[in-house]
Amino acid sequence: MSRLFRGGNNEPGVSGRALPAAGGPTAVGSYAGSMVRDAQPPSQERRRGASLGLPAEGPGSLAGFGTRVLAFLVDAFLSAVVAGFFTAPDLPGNWSLLSLAVVYVVFLVAIGQTPGMRLLGLRLAHPRPASRLAPWRAVVRTGLLFLLVPTLVVDADGRGLHDRLTDTAVVRDR
Repeated sequence: MSRLFRGGNNEPGVSGRALPAAGGPTAVGSYAGSMVRDAQPPSQERRRGASLGLPAEGPGSLAGFGTRVLAFLVDAFLSAVVAGFFTAPDLPGNWSLLSLAVVYVVFLVAIGQTPGMRLLGLRLAHPRPASRLAPWRAVVRTGLLFLLVPTLVVDADGRGLHDRLTDTAVVRDR
């Protein structure tokens, strides 16, 4: 048996004894005696978008996951229809992915929202709202969106990895 498991996962010089109850006396040299306790317990209700300086509700607040997925599905359907015009009478297959990528990059750079986002009242917020989204941000964001996994890795605000890496956020427009 290794020394690490025998002695527990304590720091050197800290005993493996149980910690005393909160408010109780602490033994000299115990780990609990060196901890600083908060005066008040942290709030369990953190407002979405607070770390970004966004409002809790209304225009400018972070869009919900369901609304964002619905906007994506609208965009995917429209892109499949557009690709279908070029591949008719055959089904578009992977050409719809190319069409979707072009729609995402062009619309995000040009007007800051895709057709699906516009239909559902969403837009893409970025660090310089008075200017257009940088093309590299649109390309990287779209590429990560297509990988799917980065969109499912979300932070406390509900922003996906593709938004965090490009410093963007999908917010309500109305």
